[in-house]
Amino acid sequence: MAEHGRRAVTPRTTAFVVAAALLVYLVLMGSRAVTMITSGQPVFIALGAAIFVLPLLGAVLVVDQLRFGASTERLARRLHDEGALPDVSHLPRRPSGRVERDAADAWFDEKQAELEAAPRDWRRWFALAQAYDLAGDRNRGRKAMRRAIELEREESGK
Repeated sequence: MAEHGRRAVTPRTTAFVVAAALLVYLVLMGSRAVTMITSGQPVFIALGAAIFVLPLLGAVLVVDQLRFGASTERLARRLHDEGALPDVSHLPRRPSGRVERDAADAWFDEKQAELEAAPRDWRRWFALAQAYDLAGDRNRGRKAMRRAIELEREESGK
C-alpha cells in the first residue's frame, strides 16, 4: 500500500519495466547478430543467425505475456463491473499472506464443481484459474485463464 505519499508498485508496472529492460537487451542482441551476419565470415554468419533467433523468440514471448496480462485485466474489470469478481477475502491466510492450504483446496473444489455445471462459462473458468493460483498451481491456472479469455472472446464476438 501507499506509504508517505508514495504509490505502491503494481504488477502491471513491474511487467512493463521488465519488458522494457528485456527490449533493450533484445535490441543489443539483435544488433550483435546483425554485425556477425554482415561480417561475411561463414562461422560468424552461422553464429549471428543463431543469436538472432533468441531476440525474435524473446520478443514473441514478451508480446504474448503482455497480451495475456491485458486480457486477464480486461476480464477482471468486466467481472468487477458485473459484481461477479471472485472474492477470496474470507479465506484464512497464513502470516505470509498466502491462503491456508486446506481453505485453498476447498475453494478449488467448489470452483471446479461450479465449472462442471457450466463448462462453457468463461466466468467459471476465471474463478477456476484463481483457485488454481491459490492452490499454488500456476501452470494450470494460466491454462484455465487462457480458456476463460477464449470463451469470453467467443461470447462477445471478438
